[in-house]
Amino acid sequence: MASTASGATAGPAAGLIAEYTELQHQLSDPAVHADQARARRLGRRYAELTPIVTTANALETARGDLAAALELADEDASFALEATSLAEQVAELESKLAELLTPRDPDDAKDAIVEIKAGEGGEESALFAGDLLRMYLRYAERHGWKTEVISASESDLGGYKDVTIAVKAPGSPAPADGVWARLKFEGGVHRVQRVPVTESQGRIHTSAAGVFVAPEADDPVEVPIDPNDLRIDVFRSSGPGGQSVNTTDSAVRITHLPTGIVVSCQNEKSQLQNKESAMRILRARMLAAAREVAANASADARRSQVRTVDRSERVRTYNYPENRIADHRVGFKAYNLDAVLDGDLDAVLDSLDAADRAERLAGSGPRGA
Repeated sequence: MASTASGATAGPAAGLIAEYTELQHQLSDPAVHADQARARRLGRRYAELTPIVTTANALETARGDLAAALELADEDASFALEATSLAEQVAELESKLAELLTPRDPDDAKDAIVEIKAGEGGEESALFAGDLLRMYLRYAERHGWKTEVISASESDLGGYKDVTIAVKAPGSPAPADGVWARLKFEGGVHRVQRVPVTESQGRIHTSAAGVFVAPEADDPVEVPIDPNDLRIDVFRSSGPGGQSVNTTDSAVRITHLPTGIVVSCQNEKSQLQNKESAMRILRARMLAAAREVAANASADARRSQVRTVDRSERVRTYNYPENRIADHRVGFKAYNLDAVLDGDLDAVLDSLDAADRAERLAGSGPRGA
């Protein structure tokens, strides 16, 4: 794609268009693809800049056509109508470019680690955690994403006390389509209102499960961890009700001493595999913590993610008797809970994204070159 000359390139997009051209050169170098992590980072950045460059080029073309139509309108009245149409097109492209140039979350194109933990409500909460897991798995399936269960602790009735999954998008998605961009606002307490399977009187109960979402680090270099800062404990894996599922000490618990972050994994039969899985989760949590510290002074949506499963700090309610779902942060409400739990989450997520985008447009100027 050719870069533009004057006009659109004279503004904030100029440096980004130059970066885009350089990325084209780098990605055409076979040596770059020998390092998959680097190639993936470059590919994500290229995908992020593509709509900006495309829109900037279209804007420059429209501005040139408008100038020509205005010049010819004095001689031929038909060009006046064309000029009016082109002026509207220029205004639309200017608005679109301004939105594209508004700073995004730098992690939007990243994959994500999703943790779901049962809270108050005992077995019913664990069953609801399982429902949330299925919802996210079905949503990922609808978008062609790959999922991997990293760690899971099942309850007696088939729910989950806690479960952690990795969600990955194929290729190098544009930031707006990235896993983190779509799932990052899922963090918080999710409340369910329904008649539990354990309820003999048919009464509606309220319980909750906590969700935490973190962008997954591209590679270990992005989140360096000093081995001396880790305490690693091994123990025997157990299944529902405490029954043993492994006769060896293969489960791993890693404590990052400086931050106090604790991660446990017991899904794999190999201690080494469990350690690798735990390190993936630890890096994701540390990356999320670092981003939160960096964004502490802003209205970053990640600050709404809670660390405890307290029903009073709910972000969303799932009401089964009314087939209703409500997101309390943006006032979203719909009566298609069955479809949402089957993975039809886009309307809910779009409302959260729209609110975030409006906030970014109102509170930030466009990024410079």
